[in-house]
Amino acid sequence: MKCKPVIIIGGGLAGCEAAWQIVKRGMSATLFEMKPKRFSPAHKSPHLSELVCSNSFRSNNILDAVGLLKEEMRLLGSLILRAADETAVPAGKALAVDRELFSRRVEDLLLSTEGLEIMREEATEIPSGSTVIVATGPLTSDTLAANIAGMLGRNYLYFYDAISPIVEACSIDPKKTFRASRYMTGEGDYLNCPMDKTRYESFWKALREARETPARDFENARYFESCLPIEVMAMRGMETLLFGPMKPVGLIDPATGRQPYAVVQLRQENREATLFNMVGFQTRLAWPEQKRIFRMIPGLENAEFARYGSIHRNTFIKSPALLQPTLQLRSSGRIFFAGQITGVEGYMESAATGIIAGINALRHASGRETVSPPQSTAIGSLLKYITAAESENFQPMNVNFGLFPPLEKKLPRKLRSQAYAQRALADMKEWIEKISAES
Repeated sequence: MKCKPVIIIGGGLAGCEAAWQIVKRGMSATLFEMKPKRFSPAHKSPHLSELVCSNSFRSNNILDAVGLLKEEMRLLGSLILRAADETAVPAGKALAVDRELFSRRVEDLLLSTEGLEIMREEATEIPSGSTVIVATGPLTSDTLAANIAGMLGRNYLYFYDAISPIVEACSIDPKKTFRASRYMTGEGDYLNCPMDKTRYESFWKALREARETPARDFENARYFESCLPIEVMAMRGMETLLFGPMKPVGLIDPATGRQPYAVVQLRQENREATLFNMVGFQTRLAWPEQKRIFRMIPGLENAEFARYGSIHRNTFIKSPALLQPTLQLRSSGRIFFAGQITGVEGYMESAATGIIAGINALRHASGRETVSPPQSTAIGSLLKYITAAESENFQPMNVNFGLFPPLEKKLPRKLRSQAYAQRALADMKEWIEKISAES
């Protein structure tokens, strides 16, 4: 094909996946990776697609959203899953890999594929003229981040990630919550979980004694006052939370006709109202501790968490304001973003966006219309979230069934997962056939 090569910046999972999708479809590409000349604070290996935090890719079961995501990626010819399946280690129903073997396998497969040039040097700016995929991950170098910020506007690039948990709406007990806004303003935009004094004190004590996830060496443990972890606030005294995220002022519980002692507010996360965010509950607590302690909140005794809270260094863009569902910049169709910099969380989610960015960069470079999978698929639902979520409060997200369009019928949880999976795989196969016919 007589086109300029697509340029990919970043040799992580998303960048490698994008490169693979492009060259396997017959177009040349150039992949820039700054290692081994320069390492981020989290990276140690010189190889591509280095796994930093874990060797687990989570569930392989298609009845779990991330397992379904994997199956869709396999249908799309994923490099990352090919390498993972070939280097897997025993992990029950999960897919886990030998980290070193996995990275080497990804690199070997790319090096043995015609049409790909790998440049071992740092890209300090987005090249002009060519079709470009930016897949530099959550630890984008300062120089390139400054270039991106200059292009997008500094209000559209974040370097600090304070995330509150998100709860699936169907797991909230409506009998123990009430809908209202403070001082009776609006139409009751929040779900409120009221607590009496005894329940609050037990909750406060549990927070103080809970186990935290340790910070990594390169992460700064000094927090902004505006986004303190809930457990840090609890350490400041028994009443601190009552003047922060759990303040009851301006709220009347219709069950008692009185203001509660404390309140946890849940804010609608998506238009379909299938997910609710725990307002002000950013936390470093270990995930099992979050599940145990937050289920002490009235109405959340059986809560299913679509995302747990976290606080860590992360570079990501305000994708809903900037990106189309094809992962193209709205302001410049030749530039694509993929991976965690788009606001997805997790290895698989990052790699999945790399697949779509790769397919679309190739289509753009060859003069064809760019595409996006149906929202009914795991990949499509994730892309819909990162490009259409409420922009001002946008935060990174793992794939979960709460992102999917509701089913026509209300089903028990297990049957609901089966229905989601059947619909998603059927729609993904149909979409693949359609775009393949256009090639």
